[in-house]
Amino acid sequence: MSKKTVKDVEVKGKRVIVRCDFNVPLDDDGQITDDIRITSAIPTIKYLIEKGAKVILMSHMGRPEGEPNMKYTLKPVADRLEELLEQKIQFISSPVVIDDQVKKAVQELKNGEVLLLENLRFRIEETKNDVAFSKELAALAEIFVNDAFGTAHRAHSSTAGIAEFLPAVSGFLIEKEIKFLGGAVEHPERPFLAIMGGSKVGDKITVIENLLKKVDTLIIGGGMMFTFYKAQGLEIGKSILDADNVSLAAELLRKAEKAGVKLLLPVDLIAAKEFSNDSEKGIYSKDSIPADMMGMDIGPKSIEIFEKEIKKAKTIIWNGPVGVFEMPNFAVGTRAIAEAMANSEAVTIIGGGDSAAAVELFKLADKMTHISTGGGASLEFLEGKELPGVAVLDDK
Repeated sequence: MSKKTVKDVEVKGKRVIVRCDFNVPLDDDGQITDDIRITSAIPTIKYLIEKGAKVILMSHMGRPEGEPNMKYTLKPVADRLEELLEQKIQFISSPVVIDDQVKKAVQELKNGEVLLLENLRFRIEETKNDVAFSKELAALAEIFVNDAFGTAHRAHSSTAGIAEFLPAVSGFLIEKEIKFLGGAVEHPERPFLAIMGGSKVGDKITVIENLLKKVDTLIIGGGMMFTFYKAQGLEIGKSILDADNVSLAAELLRKAEKAGVKLLLPVDLIAAKEFSNDSEKGIYSKDSIPADMMGMDIGPKSIEIFEKEIKKAKTIIWNGPVGVFEMPNFAVGTRAIAEAMANSEAVTIIGGGDSAAAVELFKLADKMTHISTGGGASLEFLEGKELPGVAVLDDK
């Protein structure tokens, strides 16, 4: 799948509209608490500035439900961009995103200048992929660049609709996502290992099904391991259970066996009396979980087995923590996996979401080959689905 990138088009003197993913978390004072999504977009923006483009940036933030809600203004993003780019960012907070003042400012942009539009989701049309709104956005520019991998699985006006009316190419972030995620799934260096965590089996079923056709080994940890234990007839005490999907977990175990994939579940775990960091806890084997306790992390024997698998692998994809890593006492397993991956020679890919948050927390992000910026998008990519925001880009 070879898509055109910003390097394949002449941008000098052209108005270039870039869809970024600036959906960053804010605290109660409106301060950005994690700016990785902004810093991830900088290489594409800098390239366009250096090449003399007139740059128009657009993004959504939060869920203003199609209403101009100033709690979700992109003003904090504009301020942070000014710091990172060390230049003035024009920001016009229009409740309708595009008005006469915005149009005039866009027309007056000089080469290398940058303007940021207000939150796209102030307009109900954005998420409906409304043609009229797509046209309004397209009318501002001569080239469309999509660099928002985090929303590439959504067909919205700013991710897919706009591409009907302008030449459409990817930024460096989407290019990198396609290269690593796509490369790992289509042409992995083997052994290929996938580690799946998180709590709900339901969210990951199709991903696991698709990966069973591709991987050599699949490790399952986190809250969803208990649904697999249940499928094997084990007692899980008060542990989290995705009750609707026990039979599906059993089916996945059969499919793995049939495909000749080594599917590994933890052999031991840390269980606690309560869902709290200070709870009374102990180490138990998987077939002796006390009735009044809940599993919170994988155990030491499991860590040892999983570390060996990580050492052997040449390509590793990790999506979802293997324990309640937000609580220090139950972060041991997730940290061990992150450290083993950081020390591995393999191509290591973190599939967004909580696993990305975990490697950031353990300060191991720079030791990974690639950290995907899109939780939902990376999962859909791993499911083998075509992402609307990527499909619409011009082919090379």
